[in-house]
Amino acid sequence: MYRKYAAIVCISDLTRHNLEQYLGTDWPMHTIYNGVDTKRFARPVKDISGQQDFVVTMVAAFRPQKDQDTLIRAFTHLEPNYRLQLVGGGQRGEELKALCRELGLEDRVQFLGVRMDVPDIMEQSDVIVLSSHWEGFGLAAVEGMASGRPMVATDGDGLRDIVGGAGVLFQPGDDQELASAIKRLCETPDYYRQVALACQERAQHYDISVMADGYSNLYRTL
Repeated sequence: MYRKYAAIVCISDLTRHNLEQYLGTDWPMHTIYNGVDTKRFARPVKDISGQQDFVVTMVAAFRPQKDQDTLIRAFTHLEPNYRLQLVGGGQRGEELKALCRELGLEDRVQFLGVRMDVPDIMEQSDVIVLSSHWEGFGLAAVEGMASGRPMVATDGDGLRDIVGGAGVLFQPGDDQELASAIKRLCETPDYYRQVALACQERAQHYDISVMADGYSNLYRTL
């Protein structure tokens, strides 16, 4: 199929690397990162000074790859004033609810389902987390960074390059490290603001206008 095309576009360097592993390197491949309408998500950075209760949000389908389990387990290491919102739907919904019951977290974890008002949900949140084992391209991570909230993500493929150096990374599956990262952000207002601003700045690299320019420039060369 690929031989029919004058150009092959990959949505990330990782995607390109994997395709080159499959096809070889003698192909007209280009990397154009996916884009997000960052203006739709942009909100002012919160001042959490004196705040007592904190809301953590993750937006992702309920699939094994997304590993909401680690985020849920992280809440066993956090005080009751930390609450979790899970946005999404999928095959593992009941399994994740059962895990919450097993850990005694039913009152602190809210399942919001599939929503169309994600920017507003993020605005009402304090920290955004993406605990996926890996991502082809972390679109939800970019949305979270654009929202003016600190982003915490796994140090794994598809997230490391996007979030690293702006947000906070933790080792996949390490619920204690994740809990510590969330707690430090929420208990240190200056650090919270520093990370949130760095995330907003990084999100601009993945604005939808940058993606559109990439495709326009590529079309003009063909």
